[in-house]
Amino acid sequence: MSTTTVKQSNPIYPIMVAIGVCHLINDTMQAVIPAMFPLLERDLGLTFTQLGMISFVLNMFASLLQPAVGFMTDKRPFPYALPLGMVSSFIGLSLLVLSTQYWMILVSVLFLGLGSAVFHPEGSRVSFMAAGNKRGLAQSIYQVGGNSGQALAPLLSAFVILPFGMKGAAMVLVLTSMGIFLLTKIAAWYKRQLEAEKLSKVKRVLVSSLPPLTKKQVGFALVVLLFIIFARSFYVTNMTSFYVFYLIDQYGVSVERGQLFVFIFMAFGVVGTFFGGPLSDKYGRKNIILLSVIVPIPFCLALPFVPLYVALTLLIIIGMLIMISFTVTVVYAQELVPSKIGTMAGLTVGVAFGMGAIGSVVIGMVIDMMGIRFTMIAVSLLTLLLFVAFLLPKDNATT
Repeated sequence: MSTTTVKQSNPIYPIMVAIGVCHLINDTMQAVIPAMFPLLERDLGLTFTQLGMISFVLNMFASLLQPAVGFMTDKRPFPYALPLGMVSSFIGLSLLVLSTQYWMILVSVLFLGLGSAVFHPEGSRVSFMAAGNKRGLAQSIYQVGGNSGQALAPLLSAFVILPFGMKGAAMVLVLTSMGIFLLTKIAAWYKRQLEAEKLSKVKRVLVSSLPPLTKKQVGFALVVLLFIIFARSFYVTNMTSFYVFYLIDQYGVSVERGQLFVFIFMAFGVVGTFFGGPLSDKYGRKNIILLSVIVPIPFCLALPFVPLYVALTLLIIIGMLIMISFTVTVVYAQELVPSKIGTMAGLTVGVAFGMGAIGSVVIGMVIDMMGIRFTMIAVSLLTLLLFVAFLLPKDNATT
């Protein structure tokens, strides 16, 4: 098959939106787990370390499998992996609803992790195929779906899971069934696109905004990028899984009110995610990554020490800024290695999941040993590591 650049003047917006909606459903299922932490602590008496281990198993399993799935589907695309992945998540969530013991929860999250690992690389490829020349916008729509699903977690916890328990979590199964149906339709479109490429003997490839780089430079850039993802994921995991306990301990708020604060953080993260891609299309990938990870640092450092009303303002600023880079780091990695779209999507998102998994366990253990306030301060200091973003190679749009 010959390889040439395929330019689409008209991006396929229905597919872009549809895969974004499926990403929302997929990540809503994943988000049910941290949303249940207050319920599991209250009803099963689980420690923070055990809660962290649940998140670790979920995210690490997804993390380890995503690059492998991406690598395999780069060589041999498998469109119907998308609905099959969501079927696995459906099984996992069904088992979770029936779980009454710690080990049963761990088994259920294995299925959820498998479903996520299969979905993300292939979902990112569908987004790429439908994007035309709107790579940043397409990836933003895709990631907004996922981050919106994650942002629903605190609302699910406050208004569905805490009042209704496991029956509340079962309500998400309705969404999952819709996702399986929609992904089956998307997979059929995906298969037709592959068949059309095969018949035309023209392969769709990514045009990179980066200048030519040596293998050593590409390797160094990937290491820096993954380090950024590590620090960002560690911080975001702390906020989404454990900051509610800090609000309860330090400010005396209710669980429901604390979850609303976390929702605000994540909701503005969705806003940042959406604008990240289009901004990077216009102003350059590196410029937007720097904006996203450097500007929030002083706000992150201040957050543990401010009054509650100031904390709300800082949560809005941090959430919106720090998540701008989520889309851009995926696109940047794909442009570093443009022949491996699925592998790079799996690697970057997989590392984000993996670092979130490790972060959950480490943070849970530190809270058990050192207390919630010490942990929040320590994690805020971790954001200083994000200064490594200055080491990324410049792209063509960077001034």
